[in-house]
Parts: sequence; structure tokens; C-alpha cells
Amino acid sequence: MNASALSIVLVHGGFVDGSGWEGVYNILKRGGHDVAIVQNPTTSLADDVAFTRRVVAARPGKSLLVGHSYGGVVITEAGTDPKVAGLVYVAAFAPDKGESVAALIKDPPAGAPVPPILPPQDGFLMLDQAKFAASFAADVSEPKASFMAASQVPWGVDALAGEVSVPAWKSKPSWYLVASDDKMIPPPAQRQMAQRAGSVVSEVPGSHALYVSRPEAVAALIEQAVAALSR
Repeated sequence: MNASALSIVLVHGGFVDGSGWEGVYNILKRGGHDVAIVQNPTTSLADDVAFTRRVVAARPGKSLLVGHSYGGVVITEAGTDPKVAGLVYVAAFAPDKGESVAALIKDPPAGAPVPPILPPQDGFLMLDQAKFAASFAADVSEPKASFMAASQVPWGVDALAGEVSVPAWKSKPSWYLVASDDKMIPPPAQRQMAQRAGSVVSEVPGSHALYVSRPEAVAALIEQAVAALSR
């Protein structure tokens, strides 16, 4: 498979939308890649997987799925699609069979940062706006972090509870970028999930929003994956 035949499909996580991928998108487009961005409703895992598979189906050839945060759950479930060549996890959940975000976060280790998730309203979750920057986007510029906090997408409790049926990382090659300053998904948990999935692991200093703050590092790992799949 040559690199130009592989599409890159970017999948966002909870509380945000696909616009956060703009920096990564621009770098990849300059590199000559075909890039698509999924706008998941984050209402339920089934809905988000359906949206992602629709984008994959529309690409001309095979796709590399890239998931940030909860987007990792989406690509783990959607990635069994025969048109998916591989997976890239960016500070993301990489669940096993029967696991959900709710299951993975229910027993945080002592001393781990606790995300400032507000009590659910009408079946949806939001982060405390005043604490959003510190927990989610500590290395993003203050104006952008403030905008991200104000433009949050409500995250469905059903999406949080969505369990993976067949993890794609068991049959597809994967790469994982650990954010070593993450206050949403503890870095030790990221390393453990990456090791379990057999991913090729890279680690960079960065907040949970490193796909916004460190687009060059994210794009570099994606390009590494594309090169490996193209060999």
C-alpha cells in the first residue's frame, strides 16, 4: 500500500468537536495526505461508531483511524471495519472487550487527578468551565482554552457507558502517543493501555489537549504509522 492511497480519519473525544484537529489537519495536508475529520455527536458509542464508519466508507481506499481521548473507544470499536488499516491513539482510551470509559475511570489510583466533571444533566456531562483549562488544556493558550471551555459539546452518559464488543487493536497494528502531563487520563493508565494493545508507543510532554497544543508531535506519529503501513 503506498502512502497516498491511505486516508487519515481524525476522531475527536468528549466535550469537544472536530475543530480541535485543525493544526494536525494542516500539517498532514501539507504533507500530501488525504485527511477526513469525523464530527461525532458523542451521544452514544453506537452512534459515534456509525458516524466514523460512514466517513471510512466514503474514503477511496483504506483508512488510518486516529482517536483522541474517548475517540479511542470509537476507533477501537469502529476499527474492525475491513477498510481500516491501523489505529493511532492520542492520549486516548484503548478499551478491551466489554470495557467502557465508565469502567476504565471508576477506580482512579490514589493521588490521580480527578477530572472536574459536573453531575449529569438530562443524560449529558460537562466539565466545570472554571477548571477546564487546568484539567484539559493546561498548555493551550489562555484565549483558546477559554474558548474550548465555553464551546463544550455535552458528552452523553450513554457514550461513557458504551462497551467495546471486539477491540480492533487485537487484529490491527496500533500506535499510541502518551501525554506525560495529562490531568484527564493519568499517564500511567495511558502507558498500561498502550502496552496491553501492543502499540508502538511515543511519549511527549503535553496536556490532555496535546492534539491542539502539540500538533506537530501528533502529526509526526501519524506519519510514522502511515509510513509503516505503506511498507
